[in-house]
Amino acid sequence: MLERPLSPHLTVYRFMYTMALSIAHRIAGLVLSLGLLFLVLWLMAAATSALLYAEVLLLLGSSVAKVFLGCWLLAFFYHLCNGIRHLVWDRGYGFERHEARRSARITIATTLLLFLVATYFLFFSVGVL
Repeated sequence: MLERPLSPHLTVYRFMYTMALSIAHRIAGLVLSLGLLFLVLWLMAAATSALLYAEVLLLLGSSVAKVFLGCWLLAFFYHLCNGIRHLVWDRGYGFERHEARRSARITIATTLLLFLVATYFLFFSVGVL
């Protein structure tokens, strides 16, 4: 009997855009989970004391935290858009190669558009909301 892996792995398949989007979807889920930890930290500080809340706000207002927030926003919008793409697939649409490529482009373009709009309103506009 020929020795082969029990299940296919990355070295068996040719790398394609669908694999890249799938891997990015999983990474986005991990980044969202990490962001949830920061949300819990913020909420716990708000529920504990004003002094602790001020310290956490100082921490979350740092440049490093803002970069992480930007990454979290990008992950959120990508996970959202790609999740909608998967819901469309669950309905049985978009499996043809040209449709899958088009939906991949739409997913990435929509993700970037939503990210840029949200980043502008959160970081660069003053008093708009």
